Amino acid sequence: MKKKPQILMIHGGMTFKNEKDYLHYLKTKEVSLAGKSSWSREYLVKSLGGSFEVISPRMPLSENAKYRDWKILFERYVPLLSGKFILVGNSLGGIFLAKYLSENKLPKKALSVYLVCAPFDDTCPGEDLVGGFELKKDLSLLPQNCRNLHLLFSGDDDVVPATHAEKYRVKLPKAHIVIYKSKGGHFTVPTFPEIIKMIKEDTAK
Repeated sequence: MKKKPQILMIHGGMTFKNEKDYLHYLKTKEVSLAGKSSWSREYLVKSLGGSFEVISPRMPLSENAKYRDWKILFERYVPLLSGKFILVGNSLGGIFLAKYLSENKLPKKALSVYLVCAPFDDTCPGEDLVGGFELKKDLSLLPQNCRNLHLLFSGDDDVVPATHAEKYRVKLPKAHIVIYKSKGGHFTVPTFPEIIKMIKEDTAK
């Protein structure tokens, strides 16, 4: 029986410089009984028609994330990836993959890596990028870890400005970079057909 291609998706999160800032966030964050509209693991499963195995681990302490902790858990999943596999990182999950793949060589090259609205540095308005997620200067190992590298941004993103795309472009000149006019700001959209199309195309090559 032919093994399904795998997709490992790393979700977003937040980091804080200190406990005081973290507690302030918890006390003042907007809360609602309404569910958030956002593409997710369930959307990928539904859209890809069961022809892919979609894995989306719950990363540790996503609202007060530490790179060290995420790296430990991610490396537990790496040995489970075999055959064709794709890595998708959303927001903080995107810079996590950018950092990890620029500092570590995978045992087997990924078919594709998708970095969706990934911050490049600590210049996001209203949020701190700390906790060990900071990128080093040399990202040259990142494209060597995959056959296809896609970076996707939204022009109206008020969390990770599209200017971060240009910073990645300088470091990763051969990457496929797309800036959409609008993806509901920080990709808060219920559907994301463009990524589904690209995943299918990459797999069919």
